[in-house]
Amino acid sequence: MATAPRGPRAYEDSETGASVPAMLVRRVTTHGDNTILRRKDRGIWKEITWAELGARARNVGMGLKALGLRAGDVVAVLAETSPEWVYADLGILGAGAISAGIYPTDAPGQVEHLLRDSGARFLFVENEEQLDKVLETRERCPALARIVIFDMTGLRDLSDPMCESFETFLARGEAFDRAHPDEWEGGIAAIGGGQTAILAYTSGTTGRAKGVMLSHSKILFQIVNASRLLDQHDGDERLAFLPMCHVSERISGIYQALYTGTISNYVEGPETVAENLRELQPTILGAVPRFWERLHSRIQIAINDATWMQRLAYRWAIGLGRRMVDARLAGRSPSAPLRLGYALASRLVLRNVRRELGLDRIRWATVGAAPTSPELIRWFLALGIDLLEVYGLTETAGLVAVMPADAIRLGSVGKPVPYAELALSPDSEILVRGEQVFQGYWNDPARTVEAMRDGWLHTGDVGVIEDGYVRVTDRMADIIVTSCGTNVTPSDLENELKFSSFIADAVVIGDARRYLSCLIMIDHENVEKWAQDNNVPFTSFTSLARTDQVRRLIELELARVNGKLTGVEQIKVFRLIERKLEPEDPELTPTFKLKRHFVHEKYRDLIEAMYDEA
Repeated sequence: MATAPRGPRAYEDSETGASVPAMLVRRVTTHGDNTILRRKDRGIWKEITWAELGARARNVGMGLKALGLRAGDVVAVLAETSPEWVYADLGILGAGAISAGIYPTDAPGQVEHLLRDSGARFLFVENEEQLDKVLETRERCPALARIVIFDMTGLRDLSDPMCESFETFLARGEAFDRAHPDEWEGGIAAIGGGQTAILAYTSGTTGRAKGVMLSHSKILFQIVNASRLLDQHDGDERLAFLPMCHVSERISGIYQALYTGTISNYVEGPETVAENLRELQPTILGAVPRFWERLHSRIQIAINDATWMQRLAYRWAIGLGRRMVDARLAGRSPSAPLRLGYALASRLVLRNVRRELGLDRIRWATVGAAPTSPELIRWFLALGIDLLEVYGLTETAGLVAVMPADAIRLGSVGKPVPYAELALSPDSEILVRGEQVFQGYWNDPARTVEAMRDGWLHTGDVGVIEDGYVRVTDRMADIIVTSCGTNVTPSDLENELKFSSFIADAVVIGDARRYLSCLIMIDHENVEKWAQDNNVPFTSFTSLARTDQVRRLIELELARVNGKLTGVEQIKVFRLIERKLEPEDPELTPTFKLKRHFVHEKYRDLIEAMYDEA
């Protein structure tokens, strides 16, 4: 078994207390009047202090106790990321219950599965749209007793004994708190570190979502150590927009922000992320590859529309940036003229690009949760932004590997965090051991035993450890073995394709086939603009994807990728997915990545046609 070298011992912080709500109570006591959250409301950023956060979480917890909540009960939240999500989550934890998130893009069937699997007694929903999903399935969720609605727009005439508004619910909690003034602090003091805090459901990429149990101590262990490793501290600002159900936003995002004093700024909605990022200019930012790909595409499209002088200035500046990156990656000191030229290029050109993206104040930025193109990272480095790959799992409460900013190696996810151990099994599966590894899967002891063997978490990822760096090659279940016996890692090819401004995602196919093929999801916004600029007629997304011009456009992008590959790795045939996919469509994960196995089944006929024609 190959093992990565273990770093120094982990840190501990007695100031957090034994649980997440204990940490909250201490921070409220010492930082009460300081701002900890902001939300954009009707064009104005509104501040929320520690004291306000603590009071609302307290009212939520007391409201649940007034309804008969018992310690260890599961309470679910079905909503977009918002301060209300945070109030509900912290109130649930403070009441001694288990908090379970449901993705707002989930279809009614998936919502039903998660409510039934978790046995949730109480549920917070965002609005009428999310409520409709629950009302459609609640009769098949026998444990569900009460639904609390954040936004009552369109529901003022709702008369349902199971449902109530968030305002009514909070008022009940406030009244219960007055009648039981010692209940909140006493209940929090009784929460042990080993008690399950959250159920974080996996995205269901390869089947039914699994409920990952994470205790308070595992969460605190992760956030204390990760914040030191990344140098996150009081005074930092972040943009909050990723789904709260996901570990990256829940633990590495809001919990870590609460521990460090980082201000979380909540966007108006998914459609305003770019605008809110630009006006906020945060100091730290973590996101999935699709987010960073979109930022890169925005600049590429803007450059294409720029004047010849602006294009020339950008190419000069980014060219110098790439030469600086080449020297940095090779461990060489750049020449004095190169350093001087890059400093000038950064001041005159690249800083304006960073400001336009909302990244001019960034101290560090991370990308994870899915494979990332090395060329994408190289571009951000040339721009003057250290975009660091990270690797983590829901089952590890977040990070297990981070790219060191002073020793970046493209194509890897960095080095193991010093507070965990990574190893490779004989068949190159990545194994993890550490205090942050989960307690097990909810209601699924068989899968827990399968995942945890000999004290190691078996991640299902295939990888390589070289010179202390970890390279994740693919999921074990996704490795393609062609009919001639050649092993191909599809994620490498897909990453190369996604670096194109015109390709949103791709699924490479070829297991037991004589050559590779590919299904491609075009980037609707960028391809549509390209078509308009080039006078390509279309009436809908489907008609756009069917035009000969768009097909030739994608052929050129495919040729670019194939030019870097050997014959057996080249993609011979492709087809476009001719339907615009939305976040709620079953083809997409919550991180906007195509579900490989679902796509294989749904588009079976299209796939077979690619091989029948040859």
